Formats: sequence, C-alpha cells, structure tokens
Amino acid sequence: MVIAYVAVTLVTVAVNAAIVVADLAKAEFVLANSAEVGVPRASLPLLAALKAAGAAGLVLGLAGLDVIGIAAAAGLVAFFVIAVAAHVRARVFSNIAFPGAYLALAAASLVLAVGAG
Repeated sequence: MVIAYVAVTLVTVAVNAAIVVADLAKAEFVLANSAEVGVPRASLPLLAALKAAGAAGLVLGLAGLDVIGIAAAAGLVAFFVIAVAAHVRARVFSNIAFPGAYLALAAASLVLAVGAG
C-alpha cells in the first residue's frame, strides 16, 4: 500500500505542477478552457497558487507530515470537484475529462494518504 501511495501521489504532484506551469504561462489551451467555462483570466494566478499549494502539501505528506498531506489531498479534491461542477454548470463536456482525471488522482491520493497514515 505504501508503494501505491507514493506512486499515485507523485503522479498527482507531477500533473498538478505541470498545469500550474501552464496556468502561469497562460497557455492557449488553458485560456480557451477557462473562457469556455466562464473562469476570468485574472483568476488564473490564484487558481495556479491553489494547485501549487496542494502539490506542495502532497510532497510534505510524503516527507512524513501526514496531516498536511491529507489536508492537501482533501483541498485538491475540493478544488477539482468545483472544477468539474463549473464544467457541468457551463455545459462544457468536451474537456470535462481533464478536471475529472485530476479529481480522480486527488481522490486516490487522499484515500491512500489516509490509509498510509
């Protein structure tokens, strides 16, 4: 179970770090997706900071600060539940798999963190 926890959490950290970079770089796909679901461009740095904080907290959880890792995973779950809800509210289903995949990884990290702790 520890191997699964570490592996899933590292993947979750990596994909969140990658999207943080894309958010901050204002990548074309990020701008298009956020506009499609009604997220203002000015919100991207804040959203990137929240995802970065979640990824950093997951790393701290792997380093032995279990409570921080669990809180970070729970925060990412909440973040991506809201992201999926934004897609549903806007009726944008063409790219809902992306926040859905991030949500699945965050949820798996949370379940495994609780189980490992």
